[in-house]
Amino acid sequence: MSGSEQAQEGRRTKRAPWGVIALALVTGLAFVRHGSGEFAVGPPQPASAVAPDSSGGASPDYTGPDALPYSAAVRIGIPALHVDAPVIPVALDATGWVDAPPPDDPNLAGWFTGAPTPGEKGTAVVVGHVDNDQGPAVFYGLGTLKKGDRVEVRREDGRTAVFEVYGVEVFSKANFPGDRVYGSKGVPELRVITCGGAFSEGNGYAGNVVVFARLAAVR
Repeated sequence: MSGSEQAQEGRRTKRAPWGVIALALVTGLAFVRHGSGEFAVGPPQPASAVAPDSSGGASPDYTGPDALPYSAAVRIGIPALHVDAPVIPVALDATGWVDAPPPDDPNLAGWFTGAPTPGEKGTAVVVGHVDNDQGPAVFYGLGTLKKGDRVEVRREDGRTAVFEVYGVEVFSKANFPGDRVYGSKGVPELRVITCGGAFSEGNGYAGNVVVFARLAAVR
């Protein structure tokens, strides 16, 4: 095994079981605590018409590209939202929350290192702020995405994993369906997550907007 292969294997073995990760994430994502919610209209919320067709399980009808090997995400693009943002690695912090990208940079997303890399078999997770003290942030418009929209993730190996959206939903933090959102369907998938739902000064946003997408092409 080469040095690079050994390094990749080491990173894989450090991943916690999905049940553990899901439990930590269900308690509330770090960036939910940082949303300002101070804008009169607030971020757009998903329409019921774009909910995923399936509540979970495997994807036996998957016809997309073969899964890619490990390679960290470096940039995310969402053409329908005119999003083009760098991606940094984020992990669980000391309190068991998922670290968010620094809130002072509105155009920055984070790939959760406890999940697969975008394009690998399994469910990759990219997070980002909906707003900050200055105004809307990178994933402010996430709730407006429609089925068939594309999310493009450039990887460290120079390839771009292109995902097709098949659902968008907002979930309450109190009843967040961790298995449904984060569980592997046996094929390369992606979840893009930001804050959503009602906002209160004491608790921040009540939920999370979650985009469900599946690998459709590799460039």
